[in-house]
Amino acid sequence: MKVLVVGSGGREHALVWKIAQSPVISAILAAPGSAAISELATCHDIPVSDLDGLVDLARAEAVDLVVIGPENPLCDGLADQLRQAGINTFGPSKLASRLEASKAFAKDFYARHNVPSARYGTFSNAGEAKAFLDQFEPPYVLKADGLAAGKGVVIVSDRGEAEDEIDAFLSGKFGEASKTLVIEEFMAGEEVSIFALCDGETVLYCGAAQDHKRVGEGDTGPNTGGMGAYSPAPIAKPELIETAMKTIIEPVANGLAAEGSPFQGVLFAGLMVTPEGPKVVEFNIRFGDPECQVLMMRIEDDILPYLEATATGGLAGMPPLRWTAEPAITVVMAANGYPEAYEKGSVIGGVDDANKMEGVVVFEAGTARNADGERTANGGRVLNVTASGETLHYAVDRAYAAIDEIDWPEGFCRRDIAWRALKTH
Repeated sequence: MKVLVVGSGGREHALVWKIAQSPVISAILAAPGSAAISELATCHDIPVSDLDGLVDLARAEAVDLVVIGPENPLCDGLADQLRQAGINTFGPSKLASRLEASKAFAKDFYARHNVPSARYGTFSNAGEAKAFLDQFEPPYVLKADGLAAGKGVVIVSDRGEAEDEIDAFLSGKFGEASKTLVIEEFMAGEEVSIFALCDGETVLYCGAAQDHKRVGEGDTGPNTGGMGAYSPAPIAKPELIETAMKTIIEPVANGLAAEGSPFQGVLFAGLMVTPEGPKVVEFNIRFGDPECQVLMMRIEDDILPYLEATATGGLAGMPPLRWTAEPAITVVMAANGYPEAYEKGSVIGGVDDANKMEGVVVFEAGTARNADGERTANGGRVLNVTASGETLHYAVDRAYAAIDEIDWPEGFCRRDIAWRALKTH
């Protein structure tokens, strides 16, 4: 098979790494890809925003399958254009992608289909939004309606601060994404990410992980796109997964199909485990980043037939995915200043040494190569140092030992990824 992976980040590096292990792969293409991805795939310098260019590439190269990594091209309708061109595509339609593209659409959709989630209101008027705060005890949860690269959520405990944030959101704090604002009831509990493949009809469980959204240790500081993840997560016991599949993920897939927008791709449910059971925090319409990295490390099976079956409606004939018993962890190394302003261009040493360590793979999320061929930082989240081990303790120790091999003074990481699970062991 010949496969095109769309995207350039750590998630796409992990997908390409896993697809490259398939015995049926003949060639992997990536667009735009990256210097790191180019070691495994042929990269074509077409941005994810150039939908026509991506379709032309897939057609010209006669690829058998396109795997779309990031949310933006999905929300722009890339999967629709590829399918119209007769190309098998892993990734949902523009209509189905509204589940991530619009928080307001998603919340109304959950309400229509009796999917458990927090109470909420949707606003574009600051006065109405501030009055709605009377409905809740603090802390207050404010979400930008549109895509904001994982950063469009603010949780504040102070009423005055919440009102200031309402003004900031509706004045364009996150650009067009926050012109509409969703205010939610705060849900106390532990968060977990559960993934499922869906081919428009059949839903197949595809792993669980726990992400670390806050930039600082002890889950402090502003929200980010994710500072690390691990799998399996102790909170994701079999009974919780079964409940989530039956009461949340399957009803969402069935609801989308019933509303004329069947979902083909991966459903990523961010759930809060509350005393009343799991409730939806949000759905994403692609593999999580950095959760994808630990899932790809732990999937025992060849992933390619599952991606193809998802794209072609063949999941009903596929057996459940098999998982290694070994836990996996990924730690994000980010540029100093992230998630606020950060500098690009600093040189990163030691990654090749880290990659030589047993059980370690460094997925590159935001790197480039300079004129001397050295790795340089080219983003906010730059490296995903991923490790597996006989126990979670071993995996964690390996990941941080690998980080200690990396010479990058201009970067930082959290040193407490998987702390909840380690605390219970």
